[in-house]
Amino acid sequence: MQLMWVSGPTGRVRKISITLRTVSIAIGIFAAFLIAVGGILHFVGLRIAIEARPEIARAMGGVLTQAEQDKIEDSYKERLQLIQEKLQSTTDEIVQIQKLKDRFMEMATPSAVKSQIPGGNAKGGPLKLVSPKKINDGDLITALDESLQDVSSFKKSVEEINALWAKQLAWLNTLPTGTPVKGGYNLSSGYGLRIDPFTQAMAKHEGLDFAAPVGTPIIASANGVISRAGWDSQYGNVVEINHAEGFKTRYAHASQLLVRTGQTVKKGDVIAKVGNTGRSSGPHLHYEVIRAGAHINPANMMPRPH
Repeated sequence: MQLMWVSGPTGRVRKISITLRTVSIAIGIFAAFLIAVGGILHFVGLRIAIEARPEIARAMGGVLTQAEQDKIEDSYKERLQLIQEKLQSTTDEIVQIQKLKDRFMEMATPSAVKSQIPGGNAKGGPLKLVSPKKINDGDLITALDESLQDVSSFKKSVEEINALWAKQLAWLNTLPTGTPVKGGYNLSSGYGLRIDPFTQAMAKHEGLDFAAPVGTPIIASANGVISRAGWDSQYGNVVEINHAEGFKTRYAHASQLLVRTGQTVKKGDVIAKVGNTGRSSGPHLHYEVIRAGAHINPANMMPRPH
């Protein structure tokens, strides 16, 4: 296809050949121009919509204005500050729990074995308390990372405290620190020198006597293994338990034995019942604590408030 026209005063004839390729290129260039213009208009219109009508921007795909972005960041900063303040508060509470735990261990541990507490009181290391941080612009991600690290360290500290406490409590349960009678009783005879109830002569009493009705439960004062359960001419029906740290306990004059030699028992388990067997002047439990072959006043093994 050709286009022809006459130009100028000379009447010169001009011709342009129009092919399909030429038309296609022209259409492509025109379409690209329209797309470019449309993109510019869309961008300008979108910015106008964002600044003038935020609700239109949100409807178009969740686009936020700078003011809305600032508001969201402020909200995150407030939440982060709250997290840090709660961490500080919880840290303070853990410090108080640690103090209460130390006081409890002091009260619960017999004076004879206080120096042997697992872990002891040997503590140290730099003091690194969690404290709220001032959050500046641009530091939000860093502050979040630091707070997460604080939470992780805090959790590890709590787990370490709980593990140590559990270890110490488990250790205490292996020592004869409990009361050997369950229920009401009267302490009818103490440890040491006394007038023998049968001979009326001065004699050494190597235990404590708990007067209680026949059938009152006798319980293990600590975890251990039954080393003896049977009859003795002096002790009557008697139970002996081997414990940790070289301790042994003896429970005498029982009316009934509920355990056998070799049996494992836990602190608080019922092992016998109060009776009046053997060399006894009335229903009671005669209770002894022995360590490495030497008798210890059982009262010194029973925790008392200071």
